[in-house]
Parts: sequence; C-alpha cells; structure tokens
Amino acid sequence: MKIIGVTGGVGAGKSRVLGYIQEKYNCRIIYADQVANDLKLKGGSCYEPLIELLGTDVVDSDGEIDKNKMASKIFSNEKLLKNVNEVLHPATKNYIIEVINNERSSGVLDFLFIEAALLIECGYDKIVDELWYIYADKEVRRQRLKESRGYSDEKIDNIFKNQLSEDEFRSHCKVVIDNSGTLEDTCKQIDRALL
Repeated sequence: MKIIGVTGGVGAGKSRVLGYIQEKYNCRIIYADQVANDLKLKGGSCYEPLIELLGTDVVDSDGEIDKNKMASKIFSNEKLLKNVNEVLHPATKNYIIEVINNERSSGVLDFLFIEAALLIECGYDKIVDELWYIYADKEVRRQRLKESRGYSDEKIDNIFKNQLSEDEFRSHCKVVIDNSGTLEDTCKQIDRALL
C-alpha cells in the first residue's frame, strides 16, 4: 500500500482531485480536518483538553464545542491558537498513523491518501511515501473561491498570505498535479502518477 499526502493552497481543487481518485482507485482517503473535527466531539480524545483551554463558553446546547465560538476565541489570541494546535495536531497525526497501521496489516488497499492543508508544516512527509502538490494558478483559485464560497478579494488575499508559497510547496512535493485546466487534463496527470 502506497501512502500519499495531498496538499495545496485553498481553491486549488484538492477535493476534485480526490473525488476522481476515490472513484477510480482501490484506496482510502483520510481528510485531516475531518479527523480533527471528530476528535473535538464529546467523548473524543481532544474534547476535554480543549474545554480546559477554551472554557465552557465555547460549548453549545448539545454539549459539543461550537466551531464558530471556538474560532472567534482562538483567532484573536495567538497563544491560545498555538495551544489549541498543540492539542489537535499531534492527536490527529497519531490517529492517522493508527489508521495507516491498520490498513497496512489488512493488506486490502493499493493506496491511502491523506489530505491536509498543513501537511508539510506538521511533518507528514515523515509518514507518507510521497507528497503531492495540487497546483492551480492564483487567478483560477481566486475565481473558484469567489464562486464556490463567496469570498471577497480581501479575504482571499489574507488566506493566500498565510499559506506556503508555490516554491515551498513544490520543493517538498514529489508530484505536482496542475489543476488549472479541465478535469480531463487533471485526471490524465493523476493516472500517469499512479499507474
């Protein structure tokens, strides 16, 4: 089983790429954000430590951590954001390593993909066989974010500013999939990389 980490800037179309891979290949895809969200749920390994850090005022009427309350609390406080990341990132990575080990021993899959925005920053290059960079031209990404998420130019500029540069992504990744064009063109590149 080959383990492939998939990363790229916001709006590059990672979901589109992984959707095609999921349909065509014998694989499992792990979305690190989804894992982190699951670990934050009541009973999850990060729930109590996060409540301790953030306080009970981030909890909604169901007793779950309210994503928006948590976001507004941590994004205005760098130290708190760092502390939250120190809880979530290692727990997410450990969970993913456990999944990798289980899938390896079952011997059923050809590929296991891990999608994470902070794949490089969080050291996933140490647990995958290769990293893929899903690239799309900045203007293509900007257009997608405006259409799909209704983001303003200002919001998009801020997001771009806080992400790794294209050169940094490319220097860490073995495979670059250019997802600026048609889906057909993107799929051909994926097939070449996997076959």
